[in-house]
Amino acid sequence: MKKILLSLVLLVTFTGNAQLSDPVKWKSKLVQKSDTEFELIMDATIEDNWHLYSQFTPDGGAQPLVFTFKESGKKYKLVGKTKEGAYKKEYNETFEIDEYFFSKKAQFVQLIKVTNPNLKEIKVAVEGQACIEGKCVQEDDNFTFKLPEIKVATKVEEVVEETPKEAIVSTETVSNNIDSPTNSIENASISNEDSSTKTIIADEPVEEEKSLWGIFILAFLGGFAALLTPCVFPMIPMTVSFFTKQSKTKAEGKRNAILYGISIILIYVLLGSLVTGIFGADALNALSTNVWFNVIFFLLLVFFATSFLGAFEILLPNSWANKVDKQADRGGFIGILFMALALAIVSFSCTGPIVGTLLVEAASKGGLAPIVGMVGFSLALALPFMLFAMFPGWMNSLPKSGGWLNTVKVSLGFLELALAFKFLSNADLVVQGHWLERELFLIIWIVIFGAWAMYLFGKLMLPHDSPISYLSVGRLYMAILVSMFTLYLIPGLWGAPLKLISGFPPPMTYSESPNGVGYKNDGNLGTMVALPEHAHKGPHGIVAFHDYEKGLAYAKEVGKPILLDFTGYACVNCRKMEDFVWSKPQILPILKDDFVLISLYVDAKEELPKEEQYVSKETGKEIVSVGNKWSDYQITRYKNNAQPYYIILDDNGKDLNKPVGYTPDVEEYQAWLDKGLKAFKK
Repeated sequence: MKKILLSLVLLVTFTGNAQLSDPVKWKSKLVQKSDTEFELIMDATIEDNWHLYSQFTPDGGAQPLVFTFKESGKKYKLVGKTKEGAYKKEYNETFEIDEYFFSKKAQFVQLIKVTNPNLKEIKVAVEGQACIEGKCVQEDDNFTFKLPEIKVATKVEEVVEETPKEAIVSTETVSNNIDSPTNSIENASISNEDSSTKTIIADEPVEEEKSLWGIFILAFLGGFAALLTPCVFPMIPMTVSFFTKQSKTKAEGKRNAILYGISIILIYVLLGSLVTGIFGADALNALSTNVWFNVIFFLLLVFFATSFLGAFEILLPNSWANKVDKQADRGGFIGILFMALALAIVSFSCTGPIVGTLLVEAASKGGLAPIVGMVGFSLALALPFMLFAMFPGWMNSLPKSGGWLNTVKVSLGFLELALAFKFLSNADLVVQGHWLERELFLIIWIVIFGAWAMYLFGKLMLPHDSPISYLSVGRLYMAILVSMFTLYLIPGLWGAPLKLISGFPPPMTYSESPNGVGYKNDGNLGTMVALPEHAHKGPHGIVAFHDYEKGLAYAKEVGKPILLDFTGYACVNCRKMEDFVWSKPQILPILKDDFVLISLYVDAKEELPKEEQYVSKETGKEIVSVGNKWSDYQITRYKNNAQPYYIILDDNGKDLNKPVGYTPDVEEYQAWLDKGLKAFKK
């Protein structure tokens, strides 16, 4: 009886360990929109508690979805980018970034235009990642959309059925329309109830409300900063005096001041509307990841910053101001409107760079962000004019104009210069050029903010500064604050996470030294330790191999057991294990001294040589990349596709104990390692 129970326990253990996770089910259909245009629609149904990551989730975290449209541009072209529904956003403490993901359902739509009438089918590959607490799996699938003879679509009927092993989508022509049944992951099917589900496609795949509020607040602060510049601040008492003295009654003065403020808002909102109208909301969002877009904005912000620092003034033609000023004498609402326009033109040398920066940032968000940004900016600019005209007594509390206004202007120049490098970093991340890695970015910021601190302390003088005999208390406090921030940045060179500026510098993984400047291969600050051939520096200085055969050969050479680690660059729980378990003093020496670590990255994108590419006998999928190879190896040998996944092997590649996945309990993981070591030494 005991033997039977033991057999059942072992069977259950093996079955649980060998289970393939299949959290995402796909179905697809092809809808004809015109004689030559088609929509490729791909629906994902996601199991409870699992997350499928968006195309737009930031670099440095989970792996984003990537759709590859094979032979695009030859016989058909893509119309715009692949659209997706609204996703959720959540801060990931492990990667220290916001991640964008879908729960339950997701839909992706790509509009294509056929340019060759002989085109019979379109093949699409999707790569991404799905995660649940404790593990992640790769989402690598293929769709084949069969095209009919080009006819006008009049009706769409969807046919849902289980996809064959080859994961190819077949199509049928029904009433001059095309539906392709489900394209599912290996050995998975779609329930009929999902076929009726409709997902609304959003043009802006973002949490738009939160994003727009962020732009509004940023723009409002920008408007307040513009108010404190030498071009705008002195205009407040002059303008208020005009309305209070020229108006026949107090009520009329207050009304005119309110109309003046509204006119300021209208002028800047019109500017934001022009930007959105000229480029288009979708185009602005698409440009945000364009290399040249980011490079041009970098140069533009450097130009603005140089102006604020005093190298030159950005002025509009005087003739514009003269013509507008004449129109302001007309009186009534039209006259007030032209007075507001005159303010915008005269103050352009100070407000122009701020408005330009805000439009750049808003344009990178796309949608209505430029309009919302200009509402926030103009509201902050207009409110003081309205309030001081309504309550003239407040004027006595205003500080006098002076050199402090230029200090504000120069400070904005330093901030714009620092922000400019964020756009240059975006361009570098897109092309993966590694020209502006995290360390260099932080050094640039340390220099910029350090120079700003020296300026505030009076150690640097710029062209339009007046000599100062002492520091005001406000300037001293500001200098101390900037100095503290500069010192805060310095530990980032040694690997500090710098959570206050998370999202501005490149991620930790995009670094010349992912563990910080001065971190050596032995995991300490000291002498470089020579690595074995084909080895790499792993987490915490552990010697690691990324190729199974080469790691196995080294294990035979040194006579040590192998810790086989199926992992991923974008695997959250893999990083948690490395950061919170492997780093422990009772674990790290064991991994460094007693094991040969072989880490196989299932999401590695490096393409295999043509002669090494193959079709998996287990899944029927094409194995074309290094990551595909290791994922297929894990599935074939262990019937498991989740990461992290750990196995202890002897130096001949034989399993020594039961594989484990995410194991956050340090004592449990240590006991598992010790058990494998004992089995090796027997």
